[in-house]
Amino acid sequence: MPLETILAIFSFAFVTSISPGPGNFLLLTSGVNFGFIRSIPLILGISLGFLSMVFAIGLGFGQILKSFPLLYSGLKYCCLAYVLWLAWKISTSKSLGNDANGSGNANGFGKPISFVQAALLQLLNPKAWAVSLITTVSYTTPKDYLNSLILLIIFFAIVNLPSISVWAISGTFLRRILVRGNRIVIFNRIMASLLIGSMIPVILSV
Repeated sequence: MPLETILAIFSFAFVTSISPGPGNFLLLTSGVNFGFIRSIPLILGISLGFLSMVFAIGLGFGQILKSFPLLYSGLKYCCLAYVLWLAWKISTSKSLGNDANGSGNANGFGKPISFVQAALLQLLNPKAWAVSLITTVSYTTPKDYLNSLILLIIFFAIVNLPSISVWAISGTFLRRILVRGNRIVIFNRIMASLLIGSMIPVILSV
């Protein structure tokens, strides 16, 4: 796998993992309510649940993409269009939303979410499904599909686990930094720029 592709994977994984979304809002709230240690099952469930989705989608699309190379290119164009739309949405976001304002049992938590519950939660997360499809189609190669898929999952895991853990570790501290003044606007614009930059190798390969 070329170095530029590996760097693009790390960049894409970082942006999609650490940017605001349902899973990270949940981790933020869990960190505030229960602390980091009791949030570990939630962290592992979100991460491994997502990586399992990438693997399952990758296996399902493998034979189809090998048989229809034009479909592979067409999916890349669709993924590129979606990423540009996603980057625009991130760059124009001005707040973390109501999910970032909770404390105590604001989200109805009586106890920390379990590993299984967190993994199953990913099945209801449209961002996770979209990112799984984009990741699999954009950063695997038809000629060595399975090996590239496995490497992709390993690289994504290296970035994903520590990135999403930041939300649980930071908790209220991170929330207060991002909601003050226009800092969330600056943060989102940086994330959007990195997201677009991570697609450059994909654009050149289409």
